[in-house]
Amino acid sequence: MAVPKRKHSNSRTGTRRAHDALKPKNLTICAKCSTTIPTHVVCPTCGFYMGRVVSAPKTEIIAE
Repeated sequence: MAVPKRKHSNSRTGTRRAHDALKPKNLTICAKCSTTIPTHVVCPTCGFYMGRVVSAPKTEIIAE
């Protein structure tokens, strides 16, 4: 198994890890009900996506 000959410096390690930080989720406002939702996701409260109703809202209870 290969073993490094010398220790990497702290600067080199930090440079490699510069892109490992977590980024916050990109949130948008629903055009129909004004709730904040992630981008490219159907709104869970009203079922609205890309200018039309795609699915039934999850808050409705259908009684039979």
